[in-house]
Amino acid sequence: MLHTAALTLVVSACLASPISYSTAPTAHVKNGTYVGLHSAEYNQDHFLGIPYAKPPVGQLRFRNPVSLDQSWSDARPATAYSGACYGYGSDQWNYAKSEDCLYINVVRPAGYEHEKLPVAFWIHGGGFVQGGGVDQRYNVSFMVQNSVKIGKPIIAVSINYRLSAWGFLSGSEELVNAGTLNLGLRDQRLALHWVQENIEAFGGDSCRVTVFGESAGAASVGFHLTAYSGRDDDLFRGAILQSGNPIAYGPLRDPLANANMYNELARRTSCANQTSPLECLRALPTEQLNTAINTTSTTLNVTGFGPIIDGDFIQKRTSIQLEAGEFVHVPIIDGANSDEGSAFSPSPVNTTEDFYRFVTTRGGVPADLANQLLAAYPDDLSVNVVASLGNQRPGPPFGAQFRRSASYFGDQFFIAPRRKTCEIWAAAGVSAYCYRFNAIPAGIPPVIGATHFQEVAFVFLNLEGVGYRPAAVPPFTNKTESYRSLARFMDSSWVSFVHDLDPNAWRKSYAWSGAESMWPAYDVANPLNYVFDANVTSYAEADTYRKEGMKLINDNALQVYLR
Repeated sequence: MLHTAALTLVVSACLASPISYSTAPTAHVKNGTYVGLHSAEYNQDHFLGIPYAKPPVGQLRFRNPVSLDQSWSDARPATAYSGACYGYGSDQWNYAKSEDCLYINVVRPAGYEHEKLPVAFWIHGGGFVQGGGVDQRYNVSFMVQNSVKIGKPIIAVSINYRLSAWGFLSGSEELVNAGTLNLGLRDQRLALHWVQENIEAFGGDSCRVTVFGESAGAASVGFHLTAYSGRDDDLFRGAILQSGNPIAYGPLRDPLANANMYNELARRTSCANQTSPLECLRALPTEQLNTAINTTSTTLNVTGFGPIIDGDFIQKRTSIQLEAGEFVHVPIIDGANSDEGSAFSPSPVNTTEDFYRFVTTRGGVPADLANQLLAAYPDDLSVNVVASLGNQRPGPPFGAQFRRSASYFGDQFFIAPRRKTCEIWAAAGVSAYCYRFNAIPAGIPPVIGATHFQEVAFVFLNLEGVGYRPAAVPPFTNKTESYRSLARFMDSSWVSFVHDLDPNAWRKSYAWSGAESMWPAYDVANPLNYVFDANVTSYAEADTYRKEGMKLINDNALQVYLR
């Protein structure tokens, strides 16, 4: 999705020429008609900034999203992105922000208006505190263009959803009694319903929707797979989870567990002594509330609200649900990056005592389990992640045993739950294609390796690095052609899954010249993980590495890790 005005400078720096638009396409949805933009260069129609809910402002702040209930007879423009939702982090820096942010974007290949194409529904990551569907690193134009090239045309959709306290405020009896928890997830759910009701107006097939996301976006996909105790509302037929799983990557706490953060926010806004602190917060001017949330405090950070057990959308800890079979039984792609933990390990980790302290203090791991984990994650460079360092130990600020710690924390957050998810899907007889991403883009130092988020540019076939400048080095800068080939291969596999629920299907009808083996579905008796690599031909590996450590993590998912 290429921004028509603000993005022009970025596109001019990345592509041979700016994007131009010609004849305006239209779409007749349930409420009325939208007029979009046609990109002659990409031969695509872009419909940007379409509301999928009433603006969550005024008396709708901190309430469940409300569907649009108006119609119109004139044609309304869908030609520019909305602002991103309020969030707190670098993902928000380059984009306008607004409390009125519940908008959806649709990109379709031109010439298929009278066909019903499969739909890819993207949910962005950002730890539930930052990010947006308007982020141009998630530009779906390249994916849609490639889908036509390989004979698997799809439509792509992206959304904004409420973040941080705006979308996940908890810790108050008022919120519990009103049933207004996990609003950001409910925003996503309403957007999925909007797609069911309206995507055919754009040439999409509501029966062939695949929901996909990365990090908190993948965790969101997991929550939709387990929502309402795994109730299947026929909102999607497939799911892709990149560095996130149906087993939550963080603790799922009770509705009042964040009372300290809620009370601190109420105190900062002088709402604490009101008869209804919630109504007081609801009535505050937007900028006043935003400032209160974003205030740096030595006592408590209140930006970190996220999903909690609400007894409704999230009814119980997700590890329990998966063991009980309470999940939507649809095919999935589920994977993680080799060095996830380099982004999540504390530092410096210089000694075994440091490692033990972090294991026990950063997750409440009891001493007996911590000692077992120390044995399962030894100080042995040959079994630890960040293989790009070879036999070297990192120096300051990481510490001599950083790689040991990164192995554990990467497994704890992402890789062990990924393995468990793949095992459960396969045992239930549902297709699961599981992977490990093992390429290091430009700008990433060896000590960080194939870390969190780095597969995104490959999946989106963002060869020009749109959206990365000026904060980051475009991922394919000065990289060999093998990196671009890997991106084409991965993007085509993702598109093929959206189109056919089979990541290999495109190679049966498209003349791919690579030597990669087929991607096998996960099998409990012979578990295979597909490794995406730019330095060697991608291949399948036995999914048994760090077996003892991941088993300890998965066996204690409920009691220790609270997920």
